[in-house]
Order: sequence, then C-alpha cells, then structure tokens
Amino acid sequence: MADSSSGSATSTTATNGGGATKQLGVLAMTMLVVSAMFGGGVFNIPQNMSQSAALGAIILAWIITILGIFFLARTFQILADVRPDMTSGIYMYSRSGFGKLVGFLIAWGYWMSAAFGNVGYAVLLMDALNYFFPPYFKGGNTWQAILCASVFIWGLSLFVMRGLKGASLLNNIGTVAKFVPIILFILIAGYFCFSGHLFTSDFWGNVANKALEDKPLGGLMDQIKSTMLVTLWMYIGIEGAVVMSDKASPRTVSKATILGFLVVSILYVLISILPFGFMSQGDMATLAPPSTAAILKQLVGTWGEVVINLGVIIALLSSWLVWTLLVAELPWACAKDGTFPKVFAKTNKQGIASVSLWVSTVIMQAAMLLVYFSNNAWNVMLSITGVVLLPAYIGSSAYLWKIVAQKQYPAKAMHTAKSAIAISVLATVYGLWLVFSAGLQYFLVGSVIYAIGLIVFIWARKEEAPKEAVFNKIELIVALVLVALAIIALWMLFTGRLPTVYTP
Repeated sequence: MADSSSGSATSTTATNGGGATKQLGVLAMTMLVVSAMFGGGVFNIPQNMSQSAALGAIILAWIITILGIFFLARTFQILADVRPDMTSGIYMYSRSGFGKLVGFLIAWGYWMSAAFGNVGYAVLLMDALNYFFPPYFKGGNTWQAILCASVFIWGLSLFVMRGLKGASLLNNIGTVAKFVPIILFILIAGYFCFSGHLFTSDFWGNVANKALEDKPLGGLMDQIKSTMLVTLWMYIGIEGAVVMSDKASPRTVSKATILGFLVVSILYVLISILPFGFMSQGDMATLAPPSTAAILKQLVGTWGEVVINLGVIIALLSSWLVWTLLVAELPWACAKDGTFPKVFAKTNKQGIASVSLWVSTVIMQAAMLLVYFSNNAWNVMLSITGVVLLPAYIGSSAYLWKIVAQKQYPAKAMHTAKSAIAISVLATVYGLWLVFSAGLQYFLVGSVIYAIGLIVFIWARKEEAPKEAVFNKIELIVALVLVALAIIALWMLFTGRLPTVYTP
C-alpha cells in the first residue's frame, strides 16, 4: 500500500478541524473501550481475587477501585468537553500542561506499554490454544507458539492496514461474542447454583476450615491491598476512547468512556463475588487458570470448560485488535504536532498510520523473540511497561487540576469548576496510589525505557525546530536525571540488587 506524507496534516481516517468526518459512533466507541479493558484476564478473576482475600475484602477493594476509576473516567469526560481540540489527548494533556518533554515521555511510555502489552496478549492466546492443542503451545513460549503468535502479530497489523471500518466491525462482533460465556457463567453461578449460606460463611477471612481449604487471611487492610493489585490492572484501557478521539465527536468520547466503565464494572464485580455462593475461598484460590472454566466444569461439565476457553480466545483476539489500533494511533498523533519524528505521520490509502503501525509491529515481533529466548526477562519487561503507562493517567488528571487552578477552565462547560477540581484531585490521588501499589522499584527500572526514548525526542525536536535548543533548562535537568536513574537501574539489575524485579 502506498504511503503518503499527507498524514502530517490529516487524520489516519479523517481530517481534523471543521467538517471532520467522524467515523465512530457511541456504540462503536463504547465497544472499543470495553474491549480494551475486557481481555482474557477477566476469565481468571475468581482465582486471582481469592488468593489472599475473603469476600468482604474483595467487595471493599472493588468499591475503592471503582470510585477511583470513576474519578479518572470523569476526568477524561470533562477534558473531552473542555478541550475538544486535543484529539488523542492521553499525551496532549500532559504536553499542554507540563511541556514538550513531559508530553513526549507520557506518549513514549504509553506506546511502549501498548506494544509490549500486545505481546502479552499473544503469549496468553498461545497458552489458551494449548487447551485445544496440547502440548504444542504450553506456556506460550514454545517454538510453535512463537511462530503462531508471530503470524497473528503480522496478520492483525495487515488487517488493520485495510481500514478502520472493518477493524471496528470485527471488534464489535468479537466484543459481543466474548460476552456470551461471561453472561452464561454469571447466570449459572448466580441463579442456578448459588448458596446464600456458603456466600456469607467466612465473610472476612478469619475462620480456619480444613474441609473447605480455608485459612485465616490476616488483617482486613492487607487483604484489601493485595486484592487491589489485581483490580487496578483490570481498567487499563479505559482511556481507549480518548486515544481514538480523532475518530469521534467529544460528546461521543465522553459517553463511550462512562458507558464502557459501567459495563465492565458490573461484570467484574459479579464474576468476582458470585463464585463465593458455591465455592469456598480456599478452594477457589487453588484453581488452575482460567478459573471460570474450572468452576463451570464443576457446575455443568466439560462443555462449560470448552465454552469458557473459547471465550478466552475470542476475548484476547478482540482486545488485541483494539490495542493494535491504539498502538498505531498514538505515534501518528504525536508526529502531527512534532512530539514524534515526522515519518510516523505517514498514512496509507485507507488512512491508516502505516509507518506507525509497521514500526510498532517490528517492536512487537522483537519482543516475541525475547519471550522465546528469555521468559524471565520478558516477565520483567512486561511488568515495567505496565507501570510506565500509569503516568499518562496522572498527567491527564493533573492537567485538569491545573487549568482549573489557573482560572483557565471555561465558564460555560457542562461541569462546574468546583466539580472539576474535586474530580481531578481525587483522580490524581488515585493515580499516585496506583504507582505506589505497582511498586516503585519497577518505576526505577522503567527509567531505562524513558532514557532510550530521549533519542527519539532529540530526533523529533531537531526536525520541528532545528535552530532551537532541544531542551530548556528544566527539561535538561529531567533528561539528565532520567539517564542517571537508568544507569543506576541497570547496575542494580545486573548486580542482583533488585531481586524482586530480576535475578541475573
């Protein structure tokens, strides 16, 4: 397909500005948001949540998480209203509020996180296929798995290259299809096999019952914190409509974000708590992944296990497709305003960011090979790239906080300034909590990814403003600190001083 440098002036699918053709409606954007969050991990929620927490702690953890994510979703909703000019706003908010380097680092971290996250989908998909074709795909890192995953990586990229409408339609079908096993699970677990007595038998996890494999789980706060480490990752992707906001109106982006949040929240909570109505915490904690398949097999037989495993495969493919769109969209948007080098702004005849997608695909393929040669190193990389996505959330909420504090908030906005400041502060606090919960040691190692990105930032700045200094004084200090932290992190990694992250 022919490339065109006109991508620097036009959207990957539509032209910015007045009269723009917006291709995605509320349903399509909501499906995109849901699919971005609702991946294969949802099918293992019962086991993940019950490993170190009882029902009471799980419910409290969901309440805290849903409140925090609600404030974050409302932040995106308000920003879509007050700054509709900021398409692909997940990095533009930080760039506008805190400078070009911060905006670049947010975009770079998000891009790397999305690319490596797609490889994570590939590994999980191969492991899911192993249920039907054992033992060729066991663990997702055999040579057969790597070969098959590579075919999927390039195949999905080629499919996206054909245009947004086809990818959106396929995602809608996939999203609906992966709801089928989940709804089936909820109906069977909540209606046909539910026991109220068992549901409340050890609500706070302080009763030892050998017959039920239950054991005391410790203090309530410890249970909640351990459970929240699971819940906080279930909402990665809530910003999907914001990243694709060049393809829809601000009102559509706003509605899709909130609707997607509500849909997945209801499903997450039901999948987490209903199994306690027919299985104890101790029994659930020992289930093999995907635990919903093991549960349904006990309730209805082998066909239930097959349905769930098919659902896992569909869910992974659907989410992977959405993240393939996102991984191409962000570098393209960044190239339009000089945050990334101009070459990333090129599009093909279908209006898809071809260079951005191909570079992302090459990165994913390289990471896939890393899985084969060093599974331990891959696990470390996946953890690191997961946490470098979080600053994008903090930057967005902090930007809203800033424009309200500096009296730049529009007087005629749908939400009052008082409401906006309260939501932004709470979203920022929650974002910082996510950083703390994820582990500061991973952020230290994440500085290596940011330091590598400085090379691309220098390239982009030289193109955008060849006669200007690449860094201002503050940015130069930030860059030097990042490089220093990266050197320290590498030294600590390879000398065994960060054993919780990597053991050489």
